[in-house]
Amino acid sequence: MQVRGLDHYNVSTRDAAASARFYVDVLGFRIGDRPPFPFPGAWVYCGEQPVLHLVEKAEIPDGTGRVDHIAFQASGYAETKARLDTHAVNYREQVVPGSGLTQLFLETPDSLWLELIFQPDDVANGAAA
Repeated sequence: MQVRGLDHYNVSTRDAAASARFYVDVLGFRIGDRPPFPFPGAWVYCGEQPVLHLVEKAEIPDGTGRVDHIAFQASGYAETKARLDTHAVNYREQVVPGSGLTQLFLETPDSLWLELIFQPDDVANGAAA
């Protein structure tokens, strides 16, 4: 067996439409096909891959349980920061010691933390823009 990468993660939400809009408007994902489950929800796609399954539930426990954050490799550092600012999304930024990778951590409407990881050359190009 070989793990090849992230397939998807599942989030329980009280408002699947609001959560889906966040991923579309702020991160540029898209809503795609979803099997006809007998409960409301949405599948959020990054390219051709459904990376997030949203499941709408009336009762959600506080916090995110064992989920701390979900990480995505990203590009377009300057554009991403501008988009976060446009949508008034609070985020924190840090550089991974010894690697030069830059991380942006942002909180979703469901109090789930996302990490966007940028390569050093992308950050350098964004800073020069």
